[in-house]
Amino acid sequence: MPYIRSKAVEYAHKWAFSRNPKYLNYDGLGGDCTNFISQCIFAGGARMNYTPTYGWYYINGNNKSPSWTGVEFLYNFLTKNKGVGPYGVAAELHDIEPGDIIQLSFDGKNYTHSLFVVQVGQPVPERVLIATHTADADNRPLASYKFTDYRCIHIIGSR
Repeated sequence: MPYIRSKAVEYAHKWAFSRNPKYLNYDGLGGDCTNFISQCIFAGGARMNYTPTYGWYYINGNNKSPSWTGVEFLYNFLTKNKGVGPYGVAAELHDIEPGDIIQLSFDGKNYTHSLFVVQVGQPVPERVLIATHTADADNRPLASYKFTDYRCIHIIGSR
């Protein structure tokens, strides 16, 4: 099943500064950034993986996988998924495309913020634009963030 990047980016632009009422808003529960990223990926045509604990799914605010809302869990799911659902690979910043993900570490140890790539130009990172929740943003330059480290996930598709 193809991952339709344009649909995912369209969703990101639509909901960057508001909340889709179909999903619980996690702003007051640790942050909404990865929930928003998962919504974008799903809007791009990715299938949910309903495997308990280790899958990637959202039924409601109390019935979802850790990977739907957790930064580290999403990274592990996407980069290790061999089953149903979206999958990707760790990538270099110069290899990412709109519809991919960047995760930030502010302490050099833990990745705690997920960003959705909406545009890529040269040079990077100045021309990499993102959308995200918690500190809501759309078309924000990656270079405007103060972080210690980052990692990129290139979404390959969905099974």
